[in-house]
Amino acid sequence: MKAKKWQLVFSVVMTLILALSFSGCGAVGGKVAVIPLNGTIAGASQGGLLTSSGITPDLVRDYLRKAEKDALVKAVVLRIESPGGSAAASQEIANEVLRFKEETGKPVVVSMGGVAASGGYYISVYADKIVANPATLTGSIGVISELIYIGGLLEKLGLEMEIIKAGEHKDMGIRPLTDEERQIMQTITDELYEQFVGAVAEGRNLPRETVRNLATGQLYTGEQALGLGLVDELGGQDRAIELAAELAGVTAPIVEEYGVSGTWWGGLLQQLPLLPLGEDELTFLRMLEGWQAVPKY
Repeated sequence: MKAKKWQLVFSVVMTLILALSFSGCGAVGGKVAVIPLNGTIAGASQGGLLTSSGITPDLVRDYLRKAEKDALVKAVVLRIESPGGSAAASQEIANEVLRFKEETGKPVVVSMGGVAASGGYYISVYADKIVANPATLTGSIGVISELIYIGGLLEKLGLEMEIIKAGEHKDMGIRPLTDEERQIMQTITDELYEQFVGAVAEGRNLPRETVRNLATGQLYTGEQALGLGLVDELGGQDRAIELAAELAGVTAPIVEEYGVSGTWWGGLLQQLPLLPLGEDELTFLRMLEGWQAVPKY
């Protein structure tokens, strides 16, 4: 009887020791995943030579699913370097970040690089914390649609464009807009602007009118953004990792940096020298890819 009693006590003690050991596994040595998001934001349908190295919803979704499936990952840092891009793609990415937080309970911290503006800021707003460098350029809360009319160029090249359409406004953007069409585009732009303002107000827990006063399309430095409530702290990627670990209750975190595997051909393209194209030239080339008159954040 005495032997059984001591055996029972021993079993209880060992069970408590094992429970305490495993309960501490998540607090010590857990991983912080660092996800790099670099370039213009585009939907999958807008991929191409000019957007092959950009940020797409599919790319972000794949990264977050990897972090979701890894039980050792306790927090995520999004390292953002982006001037913005597609409004719809920016919204999809921001919603994916929100979904990840809600379904996994893992904190997300944004670390802003040199530029995280417009759409680059939009995809940051639902993070638990945003860390920017003092000289980071961020904000630029607004919407823009660009149209380039190529009739004069075609005339110089001796080319003519013939359009066969069904729908009164189907050729908007190929030719100069009418007053009615200009109003159509303005209405779309205003609606997307209000969606941007609403997302910032919700994500940053700011009054909508406060955000609207900041949403002039202008850039802010990281230091200015801190004073305006658009970011939470000043610092670099190391500080963002520390903050993510603190939010997750992890000490001595293991940092795992995710990267794009890609193809050998994609890697070769990245090594090729790029032409020094200006924004006007890029807009023209993107128009040929189907970006004409697409509202962008």
